[in-house]
This record gives sequence, C-alpha cells and structure tokens, in this order.
Amino acid sequence: MSGRAQLMWDEAVTGYDFGPEHPMDPVRLDLTRRLVHALGLDRELDVVSAKPAGESTLRLVHRADYVEAVKAASADPGSADTSYGLGTMDDPAFGGMHEVSSLIAGLSVGAAEAVWRGEVSHAVNFAGGLHHAMPGGASGFCIYNDASLAIARLLELGAERVAYVDVDVHHGDGVQAAFWEDPRVLTISLHEHPRTLFPQTGWPEETGARSAEGSAVNVALPAGTGDAGWLRAFHAVVPELIADFRPDVLVTQHGADTHFEDPLAHLAVSLDAQRAVQVACHELAHEYAGGKWVALGGGGYAVVDVVPRSWAHLVGVAAGRPVAPETVIPEGWRQEVFARTRQLGPVRMTDGRWPVGWREWEAGYDPADRLDQAVLATRRAVFPLRGLLA
Repeated sequence: MSGRAQLMWDEAVTGYDFGPEHPMDPVRLDLTRRLVHALGLDRELDVVSAKPAGESTLRLVHRADYVEAVKAASADPGSADTSYGLGTMDDPAFGGMHEVSSLIAGLSVGAAEAVWRGEVSHAVNFAGGLHHAMPGGASGFCIYNDASLAIARLLELGAERVAYVDVDVHHGDGVQAAFWEDPRVLTISLHEHPRTLFPQTGWPEETGARSAEGSAVNVALPAGTGDAGWLRAFHAVVPELIADFRPDVLVTQHGADTHFEDPLAHLAVSLDAQRAVQVACHELAHEYAGGKWVALGGGGYAVVDVVPRSWAHLVGVAAGRPVAPETVIPEGWRQEVFARTRQLGPVRMTDGRWPVGWREWEAGYDPADRLDQAVLATRRAVFPLRGLLA
C-alpha cells in the first residue's frame, strides 16, 4: 500500500448550493480548499477528482424511483416532488442538483476505491459526509448519501467488515438506515441528544436489526457537552468497539457543527477537540484497519471561522503533516475571506484550548453525571451484544 494520501477535489462541488438564505453555504468548501493550499498541505498529498457516481453506483444505496425524482427536480426545480423530500425548506431543488450530488458521491466512492486498492493509505473528501440522505428520499441538506455509497462500494469490492464513525453533531441516520440489517458494517454515531436536535433519532437503544444486533451504536450527548465530555465519550466507546470489530477499512465523518460557534446545534466543542478526534481516528485506522482510512466532511455552518480550519486540520492529519494548533493562518487567505464574505477570518489554527484533556473512562464514572449517563446507556445497550463488558 502506498503511504501517500489523497485529497478528493473538484471545484464543481461548490455548485451544491441551496440558495443564499440556506445555512449550507458552499463558500465553506471553497475557503477550505484555499486554506489547504495556503498552508501548503496540497504539496503533501495527491489532489485528484473522480467521475460522478453513475446509475449503477447510486443504486447500491438509493431506490431507482428516487434517483429519477432527483433527476427530474434537477432539470426542472419547480416540479420537485416533495414526497421525496425535494423542494422543501431543508432541501430546496436547484438546477444541476443531480449532477453535483452525483459528483460529490463519486468523489467519496473514488476515495474508497483508491484506499481499498492500495493506491493510497488515506483519502479525504471534505465535500462529502452527506449522511442524512435516505435510500428513498432527501433529508437534512443531503441528496445522495455519499458515505453510504462509499461503504457499499467497499463491500462490493470485497471488504468483509467496514466501520463507520460519525462525529457530526447530528445523528448519522441515513448511514445507519442503509446498513441496519447488515452485520458487515458497524456504524457508530456520537451526536447531540435526539430530544434537542434533528433528526430526533440516534437513541442508545437503536442497535441494529435482529440479523445485525450490535452493529448500530449511538451515543446521545446532552446539550452543552464541551471538550472534556465529548472526548471522554468518544474514548469510552469508539476504540474498544473498533478493536473488537477489526474493520478492513475505517470510514469517518467529521461534521464541524459540534463547535460552540455553530448556529444550528447546542454542543460546546472547540476546534482543538475536533482535531484531537481526527488524530484519534487516524490512529485507530492504523492500529485496527491496516491504515485504510476514508475521511469525509459533513455539517458545519460557521462557514468562515470554523469549517475551513477544522477540515484543513483533517487534511493535515491524513497527509501525515498535522498542522500545529498555534500555526498563524497566512494573511493572503484572510484577505480572500474578507473579499468573499466581508467577514474577518480567524488568525490561528486553534481556539486556544490545546492541549485538550479528558478523564479516561477506566478512571471511574459518576452515575449522577449526565454525560456519564449517556455513555453508560450506550455501553449497556451495545457492548453485551458484541460480547464486551458494559
């Protein structure tokens, strides 16, 4: 296997645009790519595109009637069929929607193929991670579920076990649904509690179909969870399950909307903690998946201050050149930010909380603590199904 990493990029992904009033502003993708360049990270890996996902690839996850509905809405947005979740407030129809959604899916599938075939060890598609799309409908700003398609393609290529770890603030419901009955795929989602956030799923008791009990794992975190609690929950659940499952490939989703500045959610996680989880995922891939790692983007609506820095860190980790948190951001990038958005860009690659610390689960837990209650609920629901001690 090549030790080199790959960044999936095509400028056309910025056409994934629901309109000027929608929170998923594609400027976040352009600014991330520009920051990657400004930091010199694109010299450390291969930057490649891929062909859009074709009909047969999309059908690995999505129903034929849904794909046809997307094509129709793409050609004539005014005719979008809302029964498929298209033409709604969350997922407005726009011209070219099918084409750009297929491209984003193709980039994630291309990343999975390159990693599986040993062409690279790691591949990143920060335009991907559109984890809410369902087999038969759009949901939560997501048209085609590129994460599910990448996993399905890995299975088609011969992977026997694929682990998916989702640290977006929202539950990775579409990926869980796609593999609910498939024990070859372990889905782990850490997210804000469904009582307080869309999509109102991702309860600890959701553990997979009878044919795949223990293959779906959900850590539902209380609103207000900060760095120490978020990292404690991650390390109390994820490494032990990955070690037990021993995946052939690790696929991770790094939505940046856990951040305390994100306008659509209620966690209080810093950029520094996000970087720490990226590093942990990289280490898990090397320890348990032979180094095979596909890393995706996801949500994130603080499109200037948070998303570009978080995903630039992700690219740096994957490239084997992690960006030091104290790094000063090049002035040229900050000038581009102001020119594009009339906002002042951040100055450093840190929120000033590095190094971040947390208390290991093995040190003991407090049954009266809400964070510990959430972790316990997950461990008790899932670990015995996998033959592990809760």
